[in-house]
Amino acid sequence: MYSDQFDVYTGNANPDLARKICRYLGVEQGRAEVFQFANENIFVRVLDNVREKDVFLVQPTCRPVNQSIMELLIMIDAFKRASAGRITAVIPYYAYGRSDKKDQPRVPISARLVADMITVAGADRVLSMDLHQGQIQGFFNIPVDELTAVHLLSNYFIHKGLRDVVVVTDLGFAKRARTFAELLDAPLAIIEKRRVGNLDQAEVLNVIGDVAGRRAIIVDDEIDTAGTLMETVRALEREGVDEIYATATHAVFSDPAVARIESSSLREVVVTDSIPIPAQKRVPRITVLSVAPLIGEAIRRIHRGESVGALFQSEVAFTQEMLLWEDGLAVLPPVARETEAAEAPSTVAELT
Repeated sequence: MYSDQFDVYTGNANPDLARKICRYLGVEQGRAEVFQFANENIFVRVLDNVREKDVFLVQPTCRPVNQSIMELLIMIDAFKRASAGRITAVIPYYAYGRSDKKDQPRVPISARLVADMITVAGADRVLSMDLHQGQIQGFFNIPVDELTAVHLLSNYFIHKGLRDVVVVTDLGFAKRARTFAELLDAPLAIIEKRRVGNLDQAEVLNVIGDVAGRRAIIVDDEIDTAGTLMETVRALEREGVDEIYATATHAVFSDPAVARIESSSLREVVVTDSIPIPAQKRVPRITVLSVAPLIGEAIRRIHRGESVGALFQSEVAFTQEMLLWEDGLAVLPPVARETEAAEAPSTVAELT
């Protein structure tokens, strides 16, 4: 049905991630103009022949959120009218994911609205990562492949060699956090919290589980203003935890998230590049892992008609091998680097 070649294109939301994905796949990034006129109208022009080709559009719907969404919709429409064979919207971060149900009277389900717009624009399938809630997949009437960074993030902490670890999460992320805990062979503790109105604030009510005297790793799908994260840190400190790490797939990092992280007792915050992180927010305490190989491999498998779910099965070690990847270079965490250096041969004779 489709030609043997597939093409990867990007909008302006995260071009660096798209470049890394293309580098991993060994393909040239497709050529397209995506820009905004002075009147804020978005214009897209495809500069390649995409007739009957398998096209992947990399565009997380991150800040500026509404502009990123409109760029994605207009790109989909442009490629549809250019007679692309199949259009896959690659959305590493799905905005409006928190509005996935009516939890108050007379409020929208914005996550469903965004899904409808993507479908009506002409996308044939969606590839995303760690949606805020799994039911968002059901908002689409087209196939959805949801990747997870849990294996990548957990493997980073495995290589750090931490002992006596407890994984901490809230009820909303408990299922995927349990997988994280199993990979680390660690117990799971649950944070009971409640939202305060419609503001980005949460009140931690209780810590369910034995955390005293352990090293805690707080796991979530995203870090926005880090308000909930700071509440969790304080709750763990009250329970007798003095070494705390945090990890999340999506580094939204709305102000004052980075300032809060820097002034906290957190040892390290590990996130991915599903959302671009500006240089001024890349402080030493924040570690960024690239999901480019994971997304790239999923793109390859979708094009070939192979299983995407197999990436996360025990017999497939791909997500474990791609611990830290930056433009083709695998980099180990600090503890693992020291161990590797200690075990490395010190002379040419030893190498031979």
